[in-house]
Amino acid sequence: MDYIDIITEAPFEPEIIQPAISNEADLELNNYRPFIEANTIESSLADIKKHHIIPVYIKDNETLISHYDFIETTMNVVNAEYCNERISQPIVRVSHPMKGRIPEARNKPANELLENEKTLYYERMAFIIEIPSIQGVVGGNTLSLTVGGVKSYSQDNLYNKKGSDEHFKVFIGFKNSVCTNLCVWTDGFMSDLRVNSIGQLEGAIKNLVERYNANYQLSQMQRLSNYLITEKQFSFLIGRCRMYPYLSPNDRNEISPLLFGDQQLGTIIKDYFRDKDFHKDADGNINLWNLYNLFTGVNKSSYIDSFLDRSVNAFQFVEQIRMCLDKKLWSWFISPIL
Repeated sequence: MDYIDIITEAPFEPEIIQPAISNEADLELNNYRPFIEANTIESSLADIKKHHIIPVYIKDNETLISHYDFIETTMNVVNAEYCNERISQPIVRVSHPMKGRIPEARNKPANELLENEKTLYYERMAFIIEIPSIQGVVGGNTLSLTVGGVKSYSQDNLYNKKGSDEHFKVFIGFKNSVCTNLCVWTDGFMSDLRVNSIGQLEGAIKNLVERYNANYQLSQMQRLSNYLITEKQFSFLIGRCRMYPYLSPNDRNEISPLLFGDQQLGTIIKDYFRDKDFHKDADGNINLWNLYNLFTGVNKSSYIDSFLDRSVNAFQFVEQIRMCLDKKLWSWFISPIL
């Protein structure tokens, strides 16, 4: 069976839109949802620079690349590569606070500590930088080009010394303006970037951004709108997804991986019926673009460490379903004849 022709709902052309949300009143007015929720809290580049201490290597007391340096380096690359576009300020989420105190306050009860006697940094951080003047439309949803990254000091060996590998995750993809879901796939993702200097970090981010093909990702996502699965197929798929973790390791090796947990799958079932933007149609059918967004929507409940990996896995999983439908093939997760 030939591939179904892509229906282009709107050309991928830069478009100037209204300024991005910039304050708490605007966030509430626009029913803003963060790009990741889970156990994270909102922060800002200014707050990280002013108030967060920087972890150091124990052996030589030299600093690691800070969250601020990571975000600023990415901003520099984005500003250089998209110098003629409007670029929003970074949106930052942090988790796992590491609290301390200055030596002079070592004997004070915690409830008597003054603000200037406390120290703080967050072990894990995720951020996005949106370029809202570069847009595409898929399934009636406006998507904005977005660059971002994840940093977790838990992946670094702090008992080492300067020059050791520091671990980062970086991506370039799209953000769905309807729901703030991130659309990330392998061509725009570096899952285990290891560097030991800011210069190396900047070079790797620049290389990722330069070789990324935005139009190609949009066209691949656009295909998803052209395929439907029935209510029976959806039920079969969800049932198999819930069975997947209990398969033997050998059996799982023969099947495309699925990184989403049972609680997230339960939310997908609920949203299949109730999500205002991506629910099933009157006959119980759902197109694969909507199904993909159900997966990227529940991914917001992922912790920072697994967030981007699950983002990529969501597209890989739904794309596998599309290929099976297109070629009328059976897979462990879907049967085209139901």
